[in-house]
Amino acid sequence: MSQLSSRAVGVGRVLIAVYAVLALAATARSAVQIIGRFDEAPLAYLLSGFAGLIYILATVALIGKGRAWYRVAWVAISIEMLGVLVVGTLSLIHADYFPDDTVWSYFGRGYLFIPLVLPVLGILWLVRTRPRPEES
Repeated sequence: MSQLSSRAVGVGRVLIAVYAVLALAATARSAVQIIGRFDEAPLAYLLSGFAGLIYILATVALIGKGRAWYRVAWVAISIEMLGVLVVGTLSLIHADYFPDDTVWSYFGRGYLFIPLVLPVLGILWLVRTRPRPEES
């Protein structure tokens, strides 16, 4: 059995590191908010928690080898992209929906717009590191 290629090489390592840091930041922030102030902005805090879980899944999937992890990475990063675009847009046109910011509010403004740029980079990396047909 041949060694399956990894997406955790070169620039991919930096991408994975950024995903890991964002996963930690989003998950920790939402946990503190959910535990301490859930009644203030439940939707915002739950969305931040969801974003943290998506970042964790994307991180693990980008590290994983083979077609299955490749597909999981595509799903996670696609959900991330959709989330940041939908929540970012809603936070601009219906700010009252989010009395406190989420990770994806205003397209990730509170995180230096990294949540907006990261899925684009993730998709580009996935296109570049598509598994060969014999990998499973």
